[in-house]
Amino acid sequence: MSVPNNSLFLSVLGITHTVNMLILNKTAGVFFKPSRRKIYAFLGSFHFHPGKLFLHKLVLGIETSCDDTAAAVVDEAGNVLGEAVHSQTEVHLKTGGIIPPVAQQLHRENIQRIVQEALSASEVSPSELSAVATTIKPGLALSLGVGLSFSLQLVDQFKKPFIPIHHMEAHALTIRLTNKVEFPFLVLLISGGHCLLALVRGVSDFLLLGKSLDIAPGDMLDKVARRLSLIKHPECSTMSGGKAIEHLAKQGNRLHFDFQPPMQRAKNCDFSFSGLQHVIDKMIMQKEKEEGIEQGQVLSSAADIAAAVQHTVACHIAKRTHRALLFCKQRGFLHQSNAVLVVSGGVASNLYIRKALEIVTNATQCTLLCPPPRLCTDNGVMIAWNGVERLRAGLGILHNTEGIRYEPKLLGKKLFLYHK
Repeated sequence: MSVPNNSLFLSVLGITHTVNMLILNKTAGVFFKPSRRKIYAFLGSFHFHPGKLFLHKLVLGIETSCDDTAAAVVDEAGNVLGEAVHSQTEVHLKTGGIIPPVAQQLHRENIQRIVQEALSASEVSPSELSAVATTIKPGLALSLGVGLSFSLQLVDQFKKPFIPIHHMEAHALTIRLTNKVEFPFLVLLISGGHCLLALVRGVSDFLLLGKSLDIAPGDMLDKVARRLSLIKHPECSTMSGGKAIEHLAKQGNRLHFDFQPPMQRAKNCDFSFSGLQHVIDKMIMQKEKEEGIEQGQVLSSAADIAAAVQHTVACHIAKRTHRALLFCKQRGFLHQSNAVLVVSGGVASNLYIRKALEIVTNATQCTLLCPPPRLCTDNGVMIAWNGVERLRAGLGILHNTEGIRYEPKLLGKKLFLYHK
């Protein structure tokens, strides 16, 4: 049975604190153009609407940073005119994780169709676009290369401005598409590849307050789910690791296992999940011996373990976020009366973690805002909207794309943007 929410309240308040038109040659590091026949066939596939008049700026957003191929057209008023996405989740579930060359090939096979679907749904032709915005960092190198290659060919053919997008900046600003949120605000980005806290002072003005020192929470939850072989559980066979943990946790009792949140004495806003994962792995191995089963079989206590893991992750995230909120309010970085915490990224869809953060914001008299679940995971809408924000602010708009490259990993302070 599930532990009631008041126990989460007590635990948290114990703190009173997301046609390949160019093929990337990885060895030479240069781009090669496809045949003219393929280019013209692609461009000729679009339907033009000469009778329409668009009064707003229109941005096409393209996202291929990991395993989803996504595109969307958004106008400057925040209207999503058309979007499309191809998810690779089913493929990667079968392989037990994302294999970069496989993700790259699936992006190549689907990007032309996805972009065309988004443009067709919006009844916008490439010539009517104000700009093309594309994720160039951070992410999987092979995946980023597909989106960037396609986009560079598109802007070259139609002579459109190109707006390179930082994936995490896009996540952070999505809330301004769905809610009337003014700067500054605190953002917590939690996903399978990222975990960070930043003060958002402007469209491209961020102050990084804390980040994961090792792995991201979504990555840890996925690894625990794989170690528990939850894909073999009849209720979880089609779910991602994180979703499987959340689903089973509702049936479990977290009190049957005692995992301590990491970094309880650290006087900063950083996160850590690898140590916790190691402790959990050792405990799972012990339970397998006790139950006399081999690795790869589902433990009878899987639900209880899922509940305990989810609770510990929620408490860790909540406590570090609480420190960041107190720091920002004490230093006057956030408004005392209407401070806002924005939570985005795939893990933000976890309702238990969201509840823990709600307890923190209530205790600190702040407002908690989350984009709708479909905009928390990687999507083309957030990339297009980030493009709109930058277009309106006149920031990072390229009319010459010579020398533009993707950046798969950003280290240290370059994990996030520091434009002034």
